[in-house]
Amino acid sequence: MSGVGSVTALPVVDLRASSGQLRGSLREAAHEVGFFYLIGHDVPDALVSRVLDAARKLFELPQADKDAVAMVRSPHFRGYTRLGGELTLGEVDWREQIDIGPERASIGGPGKPDYLWLQGPNQWPAGLPDLPGIVDAWDAALSSVARTLLRHWAASLGSRPDVFDSAFAETPATLIKIIRYPVRAASTQGVGAHRDAGVLTLLLAEPGSPGLQVRRGKGTHRDDGWIDVPARKGAFIVNIGELLEVATGGYLRATEHRVNLHGSGERISVPFFFNPRLDARIPVLSLPDELAARADKSWTAAENPSDPIFSVYGRNAWKSRLRAHPDVADAHGYSSSRVG
Repeated sequence: MSGVGSVTALPVVDLRASSGQLRGSLREAAHEVGFFYLIGHDVPDALVSRVLDAARKLFELPQADKDAVAMVRSPHFRGYTRLGGELTLGEVDWREQIDIGPERASIGGPGKPDYLWLQGPNQWPAGLPDLPGIVDAWDAALSSVARTLLRHWAASLGSRPDVFDSAFAETPATLIKIIRYPVRAASTQGVGAHRDAGVLTLLLAEPGSPGLQVRRGKGTHRDDGWIDVPARKGAFIVNIGELLEVATGGYLRATEHRVNLHGSGERISVPFFFNPRLDARIPVLSLPDELAARADKSWTAAENPSDPIFSVYGRNAWKSRLRAHPDVADAHGYSSSRVG
């Protein structure tokens, strides 16, 4: 690659390539841009169609049916959020969505870390009885893809392929959002510029869905503008989160991205966030000297003390949830002063 400042489109990575070619392309795509299109993933087209069809049916439900599973009712930040009900950096995002995680019993409570409240049961709209089964199948299919990617990345960086496995053992805190951005909104901010708080994101966007943009430039060149990222049939849009950047000492980069609604049509998207156990610490890799020398150190918490990156995944996720959904935090007595 010729450097991120000259990038005008995302690279394409084929999961069917030979191990050597795949690992090289994964390493460079995540180092130079932090985003790429993934093809050759073997997720069945029929499952993709089921997910997108369920998304359409979800947003066609009467508003009262969606509000019946409003996130504000859930101490676990699960459920439906109306248009304008979420914030990024204090500014309103114009999208409606449902947040769904693994269906597990609640483990939060007095004397425990606040972030353990992020585990618990989902809220399912009564009008979509097939949705839990579809989501389970989606979680299983994309978890398999994500694990494969992490193992190839680890090997490409000089570590054992299984170095991340223990952090994802037993109860990974995966998260699925099903999102609709409207044709017309009160703002161009579908979702504001942000970096994902976890490890790895695989995004399914309905073909023809416009609006996603990725920041060009890195380090001291982060104002180089934005790359438009149109949806591609048969491809996932993949990006890494803050914890994988921390794990690689800044070599792999969590890149800012946003959805800009200016002049765009309706957008349906389904991001899948592959995250470790809430209490897991992602191991920090020892990179070969030639890679460590190319790492971008500008991500460090010392450079932005108001927005620290925590090594325990749950703390990082809790920080993001409190900021994005202050109404939920208020409803359940969570204090924003306890972000860390």
